[in-house]
Amino acid sequence: MSMNDAYQPINCDDYDNLELACQHHLMLTVELKTGDVIKAKAQDLISRKNVEYLVLDDGGNSQELRLDKIASFSHPEIGTVVVSDS
Repeated sequence: MSMNDAYQPINCDDYDNLELACQHHLMLTVELKTGDVIKAKAQDLISRKNVEYLVLDDGGNSQELRLDKIASFSHPEIGTVVVSDS
């Protein structure tokens, strides 16, 4: 997965659901477009050089995922959200 790909912003409703997950530090199951699955706590949304990232905490290890590389995310309170481009 090249980080040099042109960033494609995600749909505003999907972004709002990620914001809610971060505010409540929800434990998310995130499926990437590569098929990888990550289970971690949503911490924050950040923007760096016009690219947006979801910051996850996986047992003390912090990682950043480009929003346009996320296929879907889920939690019992918000259900499963299939991420689409804006």
